[in-house]
Amino acid sequence: MILSGFYSASNLLKSSGAFWRIWTRKMSADSSSLTLRQQQDGIRRIILNDPRKRNALSLAMLESLREDLVTDVHTRDLRVIIISARGPVFSSGHDLKELTSAWGREYHSKVFQTCSEVMTLIQDLPVPVIAMVNGVATAAGCQLVASCDIAVATEKSTFATPGINVGLFCSTPGVAIGRALPRKVAMEMLLTGRPISAQDALLHGLVSKVVSEQQLEDETLAIARRVCECSRPVVALGKAVFHRQMAEGQDAAYACASAAMVKNLALRDGQEGIRAFLEKRKPVWSNSDEEAHM
Repeated sequence: MILSGFYSASNLLKSSGAFWRIWTRKMSADSSSLTLRQQQDGIRRIILNDPRKRNALSLAMLESLREDLVTDVHTRDLRVIIISARGPVFSSGHDLKELTSAWGREYHSKVFQTCSEVMTLIQDLPVPVIAMVNGVATAAGCQLVASCDIAVATEKSTFATPGINVGLFCSTPGVAIGRALPRKVAMEMLLTGRPISAQDALLHGLVSKVVSEQQLEDETLAIARRVCECSRPVVALGKAVFHRQMAEGQDAAYACASAAMVKNLALRDGQEGIRAFLEKRKPVWSNSDEEAHM
């Protein structure tokens, strides 16, 4: 559900992040939805809202998260998405109760297919997705962090792929984690199930920044607001090309990136940015996909 209200007060509270903390406390207290969604000033907040089950990525949770990600995603008003969670666990991964044989192979296939779709969707969205982690992220929960474009974590956060300990190797989490971390670090996590600290996650590239719990909201919102200052179509183009070229060899990657630079220059905002720099002024973004008349 898109939640409304507090808009007049938000302008006063925007710089400190207090608006978001007030909203989170109020809505978390009385909502039974698996995820909560709010959008303000170009920033969409999605909160995993099942702390009683350690924010497990059940099929219902995954479907709710997918809905929150795709709703009105192509509107100019949306510039960045932040995913966070209620409680001391960001996400414990899949709901193991759904993975018993009683549910059957067809259901299990649907769970993993839906999870893979959500993780791929995060990278395919035209806006950046930021994970805001305050607590434990394990298995598919760690996969979710690895799939986001940026991740900010608190010092107390930990990350693990402990499936090996219950006889279920974290193969699908390994796809995202193996692309975010050095191979040997990823394999140690997958083969031992041992958690790594937030500082080790930062060292190896699983997260972008580690901050105190008190700084988490403000630091994450500062990144989100910086993204909002940039041209939406330029950000969308850049994100898409980055993920595309990362899957290519060096020669193909340069060909892809070079073509993207030419396409970027043809955009109205691409030319506006260059003109603004040369004229020593702030750019005025159109945030449209229109091409400049060249």
